[in-house]
Amino acid sequence: MLVRDAMSTVVLTIGPEHTLRQAAALMSARRVGAAVVHDPDAGGIGILTERDILNSVGLGQCPDTERAHAHTTTDVVFAAPSWTLEEAARAMAHGGFRHLIVLDHDEIAGVVSVRDIIRCWAPARQRAEQVPA
Repeated sequence: MLVRDAMSTVVLTIGPEHTLRQAAALMSARRVGAAVVHDPDAGGIGILTERDILNSVGLGQCPDTERAHAHTTTDVVFAAPSWTLEEAARAMAHGGFRHLIVLDHDEIAGVVSVRDIIRCWAPARQRAEQVPA
């Protein structure tokens, strides 16, 4: 199975000046764990995750004044839609993150998460376990 089969194609994109509270509210409303941060002035595409917001709040920072750009990961590992789910899972495990932005010809095509991969793998595993030996 490929990344294109598992990824979410509706991507939450925010700007670098969104507050963490605004980002959290949008992520919660969309029921996603990450937002793509588009900042053409600072190098392009980054990602803000629920973990980034949690870390900021845990440090006592105010989510009403902290801006997304201060917490965005900019050294992003991108996936291609043609990657296998194994390749995506390997990249996530190696990098210690749970989301990959998927680029197709330098355009954002989607986001794939650990949850997306598990959702695809679980039924395949159940089918394999049901096949008589």
